[in-house]
Amino acid sequence: MNARNTLIAVFLLLSNPISMPAWADEERHFPQAATFSTLITTQHTIKGLTGESQGNLYTAGLGGGGMCLVARINIENPSLVVVGSIPDVCWPRGLAFDHAGKLYVANMPFTPGRSKIYSFFADAENPPVADLFASDVPGTEGVAFDRDGNLWTGDGTTGQGRVWKITPQGAVTEVFRVQPMANDVGTSDLNTLGVGRAILTSPGLGITFPLGGGMSFPNPVVANGLAFDRDGNLFVADTTRGAIWKVSFDPAGNLSSRTGCDTTFTANTLCLDNLFVAHPLLEGADGIALDQGGNIWVSVGERNAVVGVTRKGKVIEVFRNAPDAVTRRRNLGPLAFPTSPFLSDRRFCTANSNAARRDNWGPGGGGKISCLDQRLSIPGMPLPVR
Repeated sequence: MNARNTLIAVFLLLSNPISMPAWADEERHFPQAATFSTLITTQHTIKGLTGESQGNLYTAGLGGGGMCLVARINIENPSLVVVGSIPDVCWPRGLAFDHAGKLYVANMPFTPGRSKIYSFFADAENPPVADLFASDVPGTEGVAFDRDGNLWTGDGTTGQGRVWKITPQGAVTEVFRVQPMANDVGTSDLNTLGVGRAILTSPGLGITFPLGGGMSFPNPVVANGLAFDRDGNLFVADTTRGAIWKVSFDPAGNLSSRTGCDTTFTANTLCLDNLFVAHPLLEGADGIALDQGGNIWVSVGERNAVVGVTRKGKVIEVFRNAPDAVTRRRNLGPLAFPTSPFLSDRRFCTANSNAARRDNWGPGGGGKISCLDQRLSIPGMPLPVR
């Protein structure tokens, strides 16, 4: 090679540095060697979690001596401060603030058909009793506001995959369905249960087991946590599949994602091409939250883990409880069936329901909020979205 060609080769090398994989830069947004600490414990089980810009978290406790209490927790100086109550059998799920600062709490008693959503303005000096906002939401789990002020929720433990939009006036409309695991959800007759049934029978024992994560009442949960991005897309956590669906809308707010691909489901059921990501690390995904870079943070209850999903769909395990040296269970760490995450500026926290299931089998009793010790490189998405 002559001198001229050598100079050209050096110039091309310097002007075209070795390209990195498309996801490499995104991975750095999730901390390496992450650690978690318990912020506060609660006497009663909790599931939902939200917050606001003043550095406070909000959750609702199950039980409470006949009272269904909603509490505020300051992240820097944590203590449980009652700011309101729910006038119902206490089984609260998701929480969310609207643009006016009113707090909404989904409540799903043991019978999913009795599920309701309540709302009130949090007040520590004179804690109010919440007003009923909506009632036609059986199995309601996560809740999220869109930029037009509508509240969205899914049907959780009913297993039918319904997702509803609720107007500011409380009118409920079923917009679409996440594909359920079976096309005849809810029947108890195994001889008539339809295609895709999520049932395993142990030969010779006469015992029927539910298959997959998120089994309850006894249907597999496919529409759980919800979160909107800045572009108006709705992400839905699919607990049983270990997946996240991405749902799009046109400028008028009408559903634009494809539906109706499988005639054994209802016509408004999402096609499988609406799956944003599915991964074993997400098996048991419960609640989700977005940061300002469009990355999704997932509380994975079944695995006692927190998992990140980049905006391009790469799945990264942020943290998982270490196994106990004797029992080999992962139920002695800072996570105890994590359910609902919240990103408060540079802090990540998650509610833990302490449910005795899978990796968290055995401990039982109470709940807690655990937070990532490392600060986030990208702040959390301000809620509600605008």
